[in-house]
Amino acid sequence: MKRHSLLIKPMLNEVYPTVTHGDGIYLYDNTGKKYIDGCSGAITASIGHAIPDIVDAMHEQAQNVSFVYRSQFTSEPAEELALKLNELVGAEEDYWSFFVNSGSEATETALKIAIQHYQEQGNFKKTKVMSRWISYHGITLGALSLSGHVKRRERFARLLEDFPTVAPPYCYRCPFNLKYPSCQLFCASELETAIERTGADQIAAFIAEPIVGAAGGVIVPPDGYYQKIREICDRYEILFISDEVMTGIGRAGKMYGMDHWDVKPDIIAMGKGMGAGYTPIAATLVSERVMAPILAGSNSIMSGHTLSANPLSAAVALAVINYIEKNRLIEKVEENGTYLMKKLEALAEKSEVIGDVRGKGLMIGVEFVADLGTKQPFELSVGLTKKIVDTARDKGLLVYPSSAGKVGAYGDAVIIAPPFIITKQQIDDLVAIFKETVDEVTGEL
Repeated sequence: MKRHSLLIKPMLNEVYPTVTHGDGIYLYDNTGKKYIDGCSGAITASIGHAIPDIVDAMHEQAQNVSFVYRSQFTSEPAEELALKLNELVGAEEDYWSFFVNSGSEATETALKIAIQHYQEQGNFKKTKVMSRWISYHGITLGALSLSGHVKRRERFARLLEDFPTVAPPYCYRCPFNLKYPSCQLFCASELETAIERTGADQIAAFIAEPIVGAAGGVIVPPDGYYQKIREICDRYEILFISDEVMTGIGRAGKMYGMDHWDVKPDIIAMGKGMGAGYTPIAATLVSERVMAPILAGSNSIMSGHTLSANPLSAAVALAVINYIEKNRLIEKVEENGTYLMKKLEALAEKSEVIGDVRGKGLMIGVEFVADLGTKQPFELSVGLTKKIVDTARDKGLLVYPSSAGKVGAYGDAVIIAPPFIITKQQIDDLVAIFKETVDEVTGEL
């Protein structure tokens, strides 16, 4: 008799297909069924599955050394990766890299480094890190404290800091009932008001996702927003942290998401796209200005993980970045993203339930509404997002569930973010299945 599964999955009472292998943008299960990976897993498998260049790099490094402890050795792959990431930032000052294993660890490390930056100067009062509502920065307690994700916070609320303070730049559902550009970027100005209420002398940093991911169904800020945020942070001597875990390494059509606005953060957290799903690796990048008092003081970052700067993971991340550059994939992201966006916008024009299509590059959110005029979401009891995700999967397309709505918890959205290597014909196939899915689900309502 077959034993029941002892693996803790997202939903314990659900049966998930068993994957056997991947090939490019496709995944296959043990029945032979083929799926278009229309969301790169968790917006992670950016260059596709089973790419020989990456498999070869992994094998070559594993033959040399897979693990060393960071307090005993450094390694060539880790050193080279740090230099490469600094080069990709393209700033006038250098950015140092602290390697970790996940995006949650990267944002938590960013939080700690921001506070330590001031402590090393004798300032122990700056301990708060401000963030936005409708945001997600990770599942560890520090990262979750930074997250303005109502549903994920509620179970652990008593353990969390009250860091989310300001509203997101959610133009489709402006929290202030204003319109861009006549709003004069009120959502950015709100940060200044929040700083003055709290006291700049208590605030170490402000953190934001360049483009809000799953917490808001891909919320893209209007032009000028981040320039204003940067100016406010500078004026009040507050560090600016960019959470590039989802947008980093090309996902939004630029190497870093913040490059769309020509803004250089003080600290950058990144993850998913670094390893492209081939290995667990993430990083916190820290500007020379932030590092300066630490280098002149304790000379040590108060953080660490057993697998930090793992040479095998570092070698794989280098191979991923080299593959992206060699094949000019970021240019393809921009081109294919424009093509996919137009296809989805055309679908929305004929749909009675697609309220908004938004995004940059190959990171596109589709928000669903029960009423196009009022933007009223579907009732939670309908479970629309789950119905869309499950039906699409049954038809051979994977899309990523997301939140939407006024507080980011009571609305429906999905993210479409296929691997960078997708072709226009494959985009056509993806959109065709997605249309079938939306038509079938909404036809049953």
